Amino acid sequence: MTASLALNMKGKKEILGLHLSENEGANYWLSVLTDLNNRGVKDILIACVDGLTGFPEAIASIFPNTETQLGVIHQIRNSMKYVASKHQKAFMADLKPVYRAVSKEAAEMALDELEAKWGDAYPLVINSWRRKWHNLSHYFRYPEHIRKVIYTTNAVEAVHRQFRKLTKTKGAFPNENSLLKLLYAGILNASDKWTMPIHNWSLCLSQLAIYFEGRLDSVLEI
Repeated sequence: MTASLALNMKGKKEILGLHLSENEGANYWLSVLTDLNNRGVKDILIACVDGLTGFPEAIASIFPNTETQLGVIHQIRNSMKYVASKHQKAFMADLKPVYRAVSKEAAEMALDELEAKWGDAYPLVINSWRRKWHNLSHYFRYPEHIRKVIYTTNAVEAVHRQFRKLTKTKGAFPNENSLLKLLYAGILNASDKWTMPIHNWSLCLSQLAIYFEGRLDSVLEI
């Protein structure tokens, strides 16, 4: 069970779809994105996703101009699973200059230093950052207030937590429709709380219009 969460042109959170599947591979994400496209989503500037198999490729096939940013917080959490507990504090201290760097160039220098120190002990972790770096590093091109919006998937993960709270006490559902009705009620309840745009949205929007020149013209005419 996954939800698609977006920021609309007013800077407010909006759930675009709810998807039920046990297999979240490339074909599944392709069907999800095709459905969104058919229902009116014609363009996505930046898609922030976790390291889900086939998701970036599916995005590229339906929305070829979309910039796909892998969730940095998710990457950090996954990395720490493979670091021995006795090394985690020191490793995190050396990892911080990578994801909190002021620029992509500075981040890459910090990643080189991380590999020089920890590469022999944790090659799996370093290789994961290297392999995913293209999609992990997009956010460095933006100012801080835009980075905060796109470097983590915490917002949609919070929605998923609310869904789990709704379903864990209900036991079995007689059919899929009864489950969807409960989740839809949860969506409405969450949406009622999303009354304000994100912080600094006007500034974010004006800068996104420059970064993605021409793609917002039709909706920003004044």
